[in-house]
Amino acid sequence: MKHFLDIYKTDAHELHRIIETAKATKAARHGKPKGAHDSELPLKDKMVALIFEKPSTRTRVSFDVGVRQMGGQTMILSGSEMQLGHGETIADTARVLSRYVDMIMIRTFEETTLLEMAEYASVPVINGLTNRTHPCQIMADILTFEEHRGPIKGKKVVWLGDGNNVCASFIHAAGQFGFDLTFGGPAPLDPENGFVEEARAKGVSVDIERDAEKAVKDADLVVTDTWLSMHDSQSARERRHNMLRPYRVDRKLMAHAKPDALFMHCLPAHRGEEVTNNVMDGPQSVIFDEAENRLHAQKAIMRWCVEATHS
Repeated sequence: MKHFLDIYKTDAHELHRIIETAKATKAARHGKPKGAHDSELPLKDKMVALIFEKPSTRTRVSFDVGVRQMGGQTMILSGSEMQLGHGETIADTARVLSRYVDMIMIRTFEETTLLEMAEYASVPVINGLTNRTHPCQIMADILTFEEHRGPIKGKKVVWLGDGNNVCASFIHAAGQFGFDLTFGGPAPLDPENGFVEEARAKGVSVDIERDAEKAVKDADLVVTDTWLSMHDSQSARERRHNMLRPYRVDRKLMAHAKPDALFMHCLPAHRGEEVTNNVMDGPQSVIFDEAENRLHAQKAIMRWCVEATHS
């Protein structure tokens, strides 16, 4: 059984193959199934369960559309409808769902929920997000960078702000795709040291730099994310704003990166907080290509899961 749980858990060669599949599918069909043969619809007559313990816009729409474009159907389930791990164990839910559906995508809070689902499911399971990682987003980001600038290997990526789940998956990707990454943010929000050391062990540079201008020097890609979680209290919001304000991405900061550096944000963004409007809407920003590419990257991931499972 081939699951897509995290970037560092998937073979680097397979990750590159997924990206190339995404590029080819997008180029050939522009995301539309018109005129496609049955052989091009790997989810034909298949049912995919999309489980959302955590609400979503891009993940829900992109997976739903992607499954339909690949010939399948979706069953969208919320955490409140399923009572995951409450009325029934996650293991039993995984066993039961596997009798009904051909694939499971889960967007959840705790990583343990994802891992238990994958352990007991007899169909592929895809990590749509956990509090710890967000691999589908970073696969879309790699796809976006390579569309605009060619191979990401050997490039410098700078993450500014909170060392959160998206940052964690970027660090995983650095080790697997061979690019260097600099984290610029306050010490209390550093990424997990284990993730940093694992990437370094694969021969790439993962640096911590507290000065935002020094961090972005010679960057090929600058990335940030929202400073706040929907679950933060007002006092927590104020503390995070005070810590993260020096890492706001504006034109002055982008001027320290390479002239052709790209800017990414996984969205939704709090305009004027972590990034200014003139950067988000400026010529270096590829945020909407990045958002679209969630669809293409995830279609390639689902295709990989199906092909790997049946090979």
